[in-house]
Amino acid sequence: MAMRQTPLTCSGHTRPVVDLAFSGITPHGYFLISACKDGKPMLRQGDTGDWIGTFLGHKGAVWGATLNTDATKAATAAADFTAKVWDAVSGDEILTLAHKHIVKTVTFTQDSSCLLTGGNDKLLRIYDLANHEAAPQEIAGHTSAIKKALWCNNDKQILSAADDKTIRLWDRSSMTEVKTLSFDTSVSSMEYVPEGEILVITYGKTIAFYNAQSLDLIKKVDAPAPINSASLHPEKDFFVAGGEDFKLYKFDYGTKEELESYKGHFGPVHCVRFSPDGELYASGSEDGTLRLWQTAVGKTYGLWKCVLPEDLVAENSEQLYTSPPEIKA
Repeated sequence: MAMRQTPLTCSGHTRPVVDLAFSGITPHGYFLISACKDGKPMLRQGDTGDWIGTFLGHKGAVWGATLNTDATKAATAAADFTAKVWDAVSGDEILTLAHKHIVKTVTFTQDSSCLLTGGNDKLLRIYDLANHEAAPQEIAGHTSAIKKALWCNNDKQILSAADDKTIRLWDRSSMTEVKTLSFDTSVSSMEYVPEGEILVITYGKTIAFYNAQSLDLIKKVDAPAPINSASLHPEKDFFVAGGEDFKLYKFDYGTKEELESYKGHFGPVHCVRFSPDGELYASGSEDGTLRLWQTAVGKTYGLWKCVLPEDLVAENSEQLYTSPPEIKA
């Protein structure tokens, strides 16, 4: 009998959760940031979901959120036409970067020196955070709003996904387009896995894996419902996906077989990501909650306690002999 998955529910947001991101592993563990339409991104301890703080300052929905590798800085993208950079230790705002339209995506370089942004004005912008008064570098080419932009190839290239149904690969030094992937429908999400240079994208019911440098297709899998987000396990054994039917799906990366599906949310799943150690994955939903799910159900990790089959038997036998069963009408 398969053990029952018991997700941890993280409440606190009052509107749909639309983006989430983990930091790398730091001496203090790892951290999780969530973006929400309530305009109040939240920082949590990654392995337990415990709330640490809320970044206050945006005047509209927050569409994107990220942490730098060591979780000392956070960045957010919002409907108030700004991106903000925050001190993730104190919660103080460091910078506000004004844009001409809604900002959808933010991401730091590995050394946290630059911030990449994208949004409804169709431009990619690169801000030098040490010299933020300087005008950002701008890259034009997309013909519709940019949904997601990511650094790749050791920050030498940029990947961007937009509502023009394309994913584009850009060279950072020449600021030119290297290659374009076109789809029949808009891409709903994009994840970059540096180990192995894998790009994970979702569109319609499809989860597809591409080589991030050549943009050659590696494999694709069709899910039972429209998918909004997918994430590949750090060791590439399996991947998880979530979408419009409120469920989380787990697939074997090698065989593409569906291994499990869980319903825990009360609305569509907008975002899902594995933790940096691969022990859990987090999902964010239209229902306003984040949920943390165990990769290996039944393992002692974070707030989960391992229950061995003999423990269950012992508990049941004690109940049998110490008190009569309680009958509920």
